[in-house]
Amino acid sequence: MISRRSLVATAASGLLAHGATTIPAHACDCHTHIFGDSRQFPFSPNRRYTPGTALPEEMAALHRKLHMERVVIVTPSVYGTDNSATLYGLKVRGPSARGVAVIDDKTSDRDLDAMAKAGIRGIRLNLATAGIDNAAAGRQLFQAAAIRMAERDWHIQMFTSLAVITAIKDLVLASPVPVVFDHFGGAEAARGLHQPGFADLVELLKSGKAYVKLSGAYRVSQRAPDYPDAAPLAKALIAANRDRILWGTDWPHPDSAPTTGKALVTTPFLQVDDARLLHELERWSGDEVTLRKILVDNPAKLYEF
Repeated sequence: MISRRSLVATAASGLLAHGATTIPAHACDCHTHIFGDSRQFPFSPNRRYTPGTALPEEMAALHRKLHMERVVIVTPSVYGTDNSATLYGLKVRGPSARGVAVIDDKTSDRDLDAMAKAGIRGIRLNLATAGIDNAAAGRQLFQAAAIRMAERDWHIQMFTSLAVITAIKDLVLASPVPVVFDHFGGAEAARGLHQPGFADLVELLKSGKAYVKLSGAYRVSQRAPDYPDAAPLAKALIAANRDRILWGTDWPHPDSAPTTGKALVTTPFLQVDDARLLHELERWSGDEVTLRKILVDNPAKLYEF
């Protein structure tokens, strides 16, 4: 099996091979995770999978190859509401990093103030990983998050399905803070542009109240390594509102698919060619102005770089 370090080492040559030569200055990878040594950063006992380690230094090496100057580190579900690993990553990366935390009602305002100083700019609702696809539950969680985030003007990021997006559409339109749907909003590439809920996602983009991350293409498509059936979805989302599109690698590509009875067994990271997907983003964008908006301008506005 090709190691993650091998993929990092070949990313630069991959960019050249795929013709990616127009990555603008200050480009941002808007979706990554840090998985530290479990002795220092213990996992939640309720996690659905167990990852290996993925350290800030490894991530920085990848970003040098991809010409990504900025990064957004997102707390993954395996840590529950413990954001220590994300905060560690932010400290190592410095001012070129921002973060997205996971909280609950026990997270104090003092904790949020400290996280803001460290670079946190939003919270994530991990509905998909938690197996929550219930409209009522989605609405309740979103409403509670919106009330709390309005106090500090942070955004709400959601990992969820199109069905839940449809169910909370009215709440998003009325939200006092921006909303970000990661991983193509949970669309399934094989189902195309007319799958239920995709039109609602497009409408939310057009409204300007929501962002969509073109991240985790391997989560929405089975057609590696280029995921060509994800292209129509990406192009439709960009066409809806290029000022509300973000891009991310989803490094180090955790395999968070439920594994019955094996949650405590370390699951290898998926092998994804990030340079290849960055080149696909160039194709999806269509021109350098749009590419710059996705990689530079939109992240700078949302994450306050």
